[in-house]
Formats: sequence, C-alpha cells, structure tokens
Amino acid sequence: MSFKSDYFDHDIENHLMYVISDNDVYRHLRFRRPGSMSMHFDLLTWPGYLCYTGDMGTYVFRRLHDMFQFFRRGESIGERCIDIRYWAEKLEAIDRVDGVREWTPEKFREEVRDFCAQHVDDEWPTERKAELWKAIDEQVCSAASLGEHHAWVALCAFDHDGFQFQDWESDCKAWTHRFLWCCHALEWAIATYDRAKQPTQEAAA
Repeated sequence: MSFKSDYFDHDIENHLMYVISDNDVYRHLRFRRPGSMSMHFDLLTWPGYLCYTGDMGTYVFRRLHDMFQFFRRGESIGERCIDIRYWAEKLEAIDRVDGVREWTPEKFREEVRDFCAQHVDDEWPTERKAELWKAIDEQVCSAASLGEHHAWVALCAFDHDGFQFQDWESDCKAWTHRFLWCCHALEWAIATYDRAKQPTQEAAA
C-alpha cells in the first residue's frame, strides 16, 4: 500500500506532546490534538524496548538500551530518515488488526508485470509479446480484483504460448498503512521530543 507523508502531516498538524513521565529511558509520552483523541498515540520506553500504541495500532520494538537513540537516524533534528525494512526487523510484537505487511492486488499486478518483463525472450517479435501481455492482463492481473486466492490460482494455471510463471518467489505483500503511519509517527514524535529537550540540555551545558 502506498503512503504519502503529507497525509501524515495533515493528520498530526495540531498534535501536542504531553509528558506523562520522563526519567532517563523510562518514558511515557502522549501525542494528540487538544480536546480530541482522534489519531492520538503514546510512546512508552523502558530499557531495550519501545512501545507505540494508539489509533493506528500497537507495535513493540526491541534493539538498543535507549530506543529513542535507535530511531534517531537523521543528521539533524527533524530530518526524516525512515528505514522501514530495518525497523520492521526489530519488532517484538505486532498489531493484531493489520500487522506489518499485507497482500495487495496492486503489488500482485506489479510483480506479475515485472516478472513477465524479465522472463520474456527478447527475441520474441513485438506482436507475440503483445499477445502475451494481453493474456496476462486478462487471465492473471484481472483475477487480483477477486482476491488473493483467485489471483494465485490464475497465476499457477497460466500457460500461454509456452510462457508460465515458473520459479516465482514474491509474496506480493506491501507494508500496511498502519505500520507506515506508525513509523512516520515515531520519527516525528522523537524529533518533537528532542526539540522540546534542547533548551534544557543547552542550559545544562
């Protein structure tokens, strides 16, 4: 599923940070717009762990003693540097509703066409290739709109002019919208926290 950061920016444009507790790596921060719990979320950290929980689900990560440090990837505060794949590898618990990755018809069609483009013999004449592409669109790609099961059945059964989908490896899954939103929320929330802490840190120096 595609994700546009400007959608996220709109969702949290009026969010404020509420510090419930902040004691070294023991933190509980809440982010929401005043007077509303819509699209709110909390971040809780303890040694080695970070829990994100809110309207977009619940995810628990484990990696460093201070997990805020793990998610600080940019060169400067506020710079976005989100590594979805790497962050997903550090998950200990996953939201029960949407999880992390899901099969989508868009991803299935994309992978089918990529496979075809890579495996069709370059020596085939243009007309022969065009007929193959038409058959794939009509028999395989169109099946994706009927659901994952129908898509896989169509893929396995396809045989046109000697072309089959052999040695297929892709699961045709994409990152879920909830997980992508969560990752953007983590980056934004930690940058917001860091900006709030800057005056205190500078005064202590």
